[in-house]
Amino acid sequence: MAATTDKNPQEMSFLDHLEVLRWHLIRSTLAVVLIAIVAFIFRKFLFEVIIFGPSYPDFISYDILCSISNVFGMDKGCIGEGDLDFIVQSRKVAGQFNAAIWTSITAGVVVGFPYILYEFWKFISPGLYDNERKNSRGFIVIASFLFFLGTLFGYFVISPLSINFLASFKIADTVQNEFDIDSYIGLIRASVLAAGFIFELPIIIYFLTKIGLVTPQFLRKYRKYALVIVLILAAIITPPDISTQVIVAVPILILYEMSIWISHFVVKKEEKRIKQEGY
Repeated sequence: MAATTDKNPQEMSFLDHLEVLRWHLIRSTLAVVLIAIVAFIFRKFLFEVIIFGPSYPDFISYDILCSISNVFGMDKGCIGEGDLDFIVQSRKVAGQFNAAIWTSITAGVVVGFPYILYEFWKFISPGLYDNERKNSRGFIVIASFLFFLGTLFGYFVISPLSINFLASFKIADTVQNEFDIDSYIGLIRASVLAAGFIFELPIIIYFLTKIGLVTPQFLRKYRKYALVIVLILAAIITPPDISTQVIVAVPILILYEMSIWISHFVVKKEEKRIKQEGY
């Protein structure tokens, strides 16, 4: 069955394409599982250092965010006495085991993201023209870089800001913060993955421009609507705090402006190619 990968993509049947796709998915899944197994073996480091890192007052982001906010006369990220006074608990029999399994799988997806992209690229690249493959050179490296940049932003910026805000927010002194482990890990996971995929915006715009669904004129025309959408996204992935939402919205807006430039570059290059072929 694997011999179908040697066929001309234009001569392959629908079932042949499905067979090829199946093997790409199998290899991607195996990569995620292998990384997840390693993460599970080193789960103590994974949880105590990485997952619970933002819950410690000496987490590096708090000092950096505090120093930056002090320049602007704010106290964002500054940890006061009792600000992180909460505990993380497991109230289910298999709570910690399930947390270890699913966190390891998440780590497998994040760490294995470049290989998943590689398998995806191997599947779609045979259907591209030579010039399209040439112009898309570096796709895996750039997409992986943006994804990891986004996950780092989510982990070192969004997560500590969210934890600091939610842990210090109280409706009454008699109510103690005792977070369930699933809720805590869910916050970290959502912050990291959401930021990682949002940072893929330039790559998405590149391919949308290549297939003619998006133009730089369109992106400029609807920039003000994009600003509203960005603010809504920032509000979804951050706590209801204006300054935190602004901190998150700024890099997303920068990515949007980069996407406009990328779309303009793609259109100009396509126009140049058409003009040369016309001669």
